[in-house]
Amino acid sequence: KVLWTVFVTMLGYASSLPVGEDALCTAEDLAKYRIIFIGKWSQTAFPKQYPLYRPPAQWSSLLGVTHSSDYSMWKKNEYASNGVRDFAEKGEAWALMKEIEEAGEKIQSVHGIFSAPAISSGTGQTSTELEVHPRHPLVSFVVRIVPSPDWFVGIDSLNLCEGGHWMDEVSVDLFPYDAGTDSGFTFSSPNFATIPQDTVTEITCSSPSHPANSFYYPKLKILPPIAQVTMVKLKRSQPGLSAPFINLPAKSNEIIDTVS
Repeated sequence: KVLWTVFVTMLGYASSLPVGEDALCTAEDLAKYRIIFIGKWSQTAFPKQYPLYRPPAQWSSLLGVTHSSDYSMWKKNEYASNGVRDFAEKGEAWALMKEIEEAGEKIQSVHGIFSAPAISSGTGQTSTELEVHPRHPLVSFVVRIVPSPDWFVGIDSLNLCEGGHWMDEVSVDLFPYDAGTDSGFTFSSPNFATIPQDTVTEITCSSPSHPANSFYYPKLKILPPIAQVTMVKLKRSQPGLSAPFINLPAKSNEIIDTVS
């Protein structure tokens, strides 16, 4: 009787514990996805201070991870790690990869790391494949905006699992973020460390509220997406499925603003 009472008590305690956002994934198997990153950073879309040389507008390589809710690569309104700082400021991935590796070893929160080649212009696309697991259904990644002080785009903990199945396809518009580690206002600002470090914040058409800000378009309500990412689930019979080429019209991403 005593043992039964203890057992019931433990069940009640367990049911009151917080459930991680990936705990409800009941998919039976692993799933593979093709991830396609599309740069939409054109001079037509973002005319103000658009970098034409030394260096011209471009994107760094994409660095991502599939993981559980026990791990976070980066999060809005929280402080960036040293690894994210190095990647956002200089495009150096070593420290960030080390952090990911250590998280995987300590709490087994990481399933895999993936990367895609850089894009040598503001527009274009790059792609790679990734694998998710029922216990690690979340996807996070970062891509540095080049040139910039510490600006990047990315996704934080996107869940590809819906109950008992994997999503077939998902697309997300991406907007610029400030890592909070460098105080430059413009794409070509010299290195000027933010002391004390600030949190990761989204850059909008009105924030930072300063005319020198390269993304400052006060007549707009919202910036158009500077990039987009699409993840397509691969069929088992097509492990080497090539990435679909997505040709998006420029008009869907234009800024019409006299500030240019």
